[in-house]
Amino acid sequence: MILSECASPHVSYGAETLRERGSVALVELPDGIRAWAPTQYDVLKSLLADDRVSKDPNQHWPAWIGGEFRETWVNSWVGVTNMFTAYGTNHRRLRKLVSPAFTKRRTDALRPRIEELTAGLLDAMAEAADPAVDLRAAYAHPLPMQVICELFGLPEHRQADTARLVESIMDTTATPEQAAATWQEVHQLLAGLVALKRAEPGDDMTSVLIATRDEEGSALTETELIDTLLLVIGAGHETTVSLIGNAVHALLSHPEQLERVLGGEVPWSDAIEETLRFAPSIANLPLRYAVSDIELPDGSVIPRGDAILAAYGAAGRDPLRHGPTAGRFDITRTDKEHLAFGHGVHYCVGAPPARLEAAVALPALFARFPGLRLDAGGALPQESFIGDGFAALPVRLKQAAPSATGFAVLDALAHACR
Repeated sequence: MILSECASPHVSYGAETLRERGSVALVELPDGIRAWAPTQYDVLKSLLADDRVSKDPNQHWPAWIGGEFRETWVNSWVGVTNMFTAYGTNHRRLRKLVSPAFTKRRTDALRPRIEELTAGLLDAMAEAADPAVDLRAAYAHPLPMQVICELFGLPEHRQADTARLVESIMDTTATPEQAAATWQEVHQLLAGLVALKRAEPGDDMTSVLIATRDEEGSALTETELIDTLLLVIGAGHETTVSLIGNAVHALLSHPEQLERVLGGEVPWSDAIEETLRFAPSIANLPLRYAVSDIELPDGSVIPRGDAILAAYGAAGRDPLRHGPTAGRFDITRTDKEHLAFGHGVHYCVGAPPARLEAAVALPALFARFPGLRLDAGGALPQESFIGDGFAALPVRLKQAAPSATGFAVLDALAHACR
């Protein structure tokens, strides 16, 4: 099965078809890359925590070691040197060096700035003459983008380039020439950021990463530093863009559930977690590799050296985990457990900031525009088997009464979310 051909955004990316092939299905990704896609929640969760599963292609993917696929789209995902592609002791070393940039103190300190940016974006939409708005372009994208760029000290004039390059990395249809050009431009941009922060260090996370040492005095190498910035800046905004957009789309598509949230019957946190289960920002994450033959409970075997695709979208809608309604968006379901942020040693260090941004952005949006509705033109899904989000999310705005707008509502909602 060619995954990119069967993929249907926001319909589990062909999960039902994949499940017919067992607990794992052999799929073909663009450029002929073959990988095993777990179709069941428990199987994927087990593999994510299995020591026999590696993320280091240089040690455990024979095709990569033999020189294959190095000029394709997958290079931006696996041809990097950071904790995303590290294994064993090297992964522990890198994660330990990166974790200080994502402490609870730093995350909690973001709230006032997130609230301020949210209010500004809502004001801008409210002041626009046209009630028809692309919510992704006007709100869901600029909020996480501004937060992550300020967090890492990325100059404002480079933010547009950063957004464009991250979108290029998500494009799995890129030609070898396009992929190489993106790779070169990404490294030039981030090398420039590192040089800037070495010359003018501040309280931003780039400066923290440059200065951090472990107990033995080891720091990130130049390559590790640049590739780590690519990971945290790219993942740190693009996934939150989709979380906000997917939540808005799901709630507007289920007005009876939105009413229960707005009425206080169901907390916003439940809506966020159900969105992460139902439509995770990353539907399929490349790649992991079998260090040895792995036999699964149903007798299937993933051979040593084969690639594994983390199929988060399929796992989130697995009926064996979430019952016959697994394919439905339901904020009242008791079990909302998901793998949207991964599991095990590679669990996403950026999960708390992502949840915080959504917890501020969503109630503030619906408080300012209680009559918000999807535009008849319809949303435009991303054309990617990796990302599960919207390239455009047209909506129509209807503001609340003047007394219920601005910072007062935002402050009230922020306190309610705490």
